[in-house]
Amino acid sequence: MHRFVRPQLLLRDSKQPLLPTAGQLCTNHKSVVSSVRGYVVLPPTNDEEEKAMLHRMMRVDHAGEYGANRIYAGQMAVLGHTQISPLIQEMWDQEKQHLRKFNEILAENRVRPTLLLPLWNIAGFALGAGSALLGKEGAMACTVAVEESISEHYNCQIRTLMEKDPEKYTELLQLIKEFRDDEMEHHDTGLEHDAESVPGYQLMKAIIQAGCKAAICVSESL
Repeated sequence: MHRFVRPQLLLRDSKQPLLPTAGQLCTNHKSVVSSVRGYVVLPPTNDEEEKAMLHRMMRVDHAGEYGANRIYAGQMAVLGHTQISPLIQEMWDQEKQHLRKFNEILAENRVRPTLLLPLWNIAGFALGAGSALLGKEGAMACTVAVEESISEHYNCQIRTLMEKDPEKYTELLQLIKEFRDDEMEHHDTGLEHDAESVPGYQLMKAIIQAGCKAAICVSESL
């Protein structure tokens, strides 16, 4: 009696099956979709007023995430070898992801970044390092103040886009909400790690948030 052997479809001179696995199919499908559509966040528009509004939004969001990155860089320069450093690094890594996405959006849509990036580079690092010199509590107080300001700014953008056309701005809304939630998580983390115990917390928070609001205003236009 001959033993039946199930034939195996192989590529010539290869041990790899001809038919892809389910995982490969999913990967290939994602690659095809990505290559055809790409990840477009800003909807195309011929309306100059709408285009200007979107460019202002992306310019200031990019500036905010850039500044946040420099703040965490300053904090790590001072507290990088302390017990709080893994937590700061984790939050910084999320901010890096945010900045990469806005860098991509600006490039895809030819949005000019703010001319004040060199200033935010220095100011952000100085704020981060200066707050960290007050210890872990000072760094966390700075985080609470900054992330609360950024979250409120994102909420304003969400309301604006919802009022205009939530369906048209679906992907942009999704992105902003996701980043807003990350910022609120950082805010809550700061409170959980004794931000309010730093001397002069309320005054420090008020000064930092006033600076954030001023930075947001000038970054939209310049």
